[in-house]
Amino acid sequence: MSGFFEYIGEMAENAIRVTGEIFLMLYQSVVWMFVPPFKLRNLFKQMEFVGVKSMFVVLLTGSFTGMVLALQSYNALKRFGAESLVGPTVALSMARELGPVLTGLMVTGRAGSAMATELGTMRVTEQIDALYTMAVNPIKYLVVPRIIAGILMLPVLTVIADFIGVAGGYFISVHVLNINPGVYIGRTIDFVKVEDIFDGLIKSFFFGLILSLVACYQGFYTKGGAEGVGRAATKSVVMASVLILIADYFLTSMMLK
Repeated sequence: MSGFFEYIGEMAENAIRVTGEIFLMLYQSVVWMFVPPFKLRNLFKQMEFVGVKSMFVVLLTGSFTGMVLALQSYNALKRFGAESLVGPTVALSMARELGPVLTGLMVTGRAGSAMATELGTMRVTEQIDALYTMAVNPIKYLVVPRIIAGILMLPVLTVIADFIGVAGGYFISVHVLNINPGVYIGRTIDFVKVEDIFDGLIKSFFFGLILSLVACYQGFYTKGGAEGVGRAATKSVVMASVLILIADYFLTSMMLK
């Protein structure tokens, strides 16, 4: 029995330590974010990596999500004679929920794991230690650009996912399910408000912060050589994905009040 309580205590201690280190990294990143010199080239490189190179997977995910939503919502709404609401259902689902969440999860799997792997490799090969010896702060040089890139590019990718999702839903609804295109577009405009889009963008802002911060933390504190780098990448994806889903619930509950 004592071994069980020791295990629970170790888990609690580890959770508190990790939480404290993550918030400390966030605090240091915010402080160094406003300290010159500003390496814009490094920032643009990270924005390209997080945003442009994630475009394909976001387009693919958004389009098929919108098409599946159209099929499922049509099947459900047809039973109530409300086929005209397929458009608003797809648009609201993509804008408020599925667009930001799926974009966050996809970018976490593609870019977040790569961030953790890159920083983890730099840690185990002592490149981060070398930055200290050259009087270069690794938080400012390595972490800050990645966090800013995540915060800036997730909303952009979310807008793209929303648009392509609605377009995919329109294609299926009009050309496969034979819903009147005028009714589809008109009902969508009637029910979808600007606030719905902004709510999704606010979520994506936090999701970008979560995935980049967790990935940088896991990579920055990697231990154990090549095996540790693999663990860091895995942990970053799992932790960031779980935190995105948890944050989504709390953000949604606050926005619906």
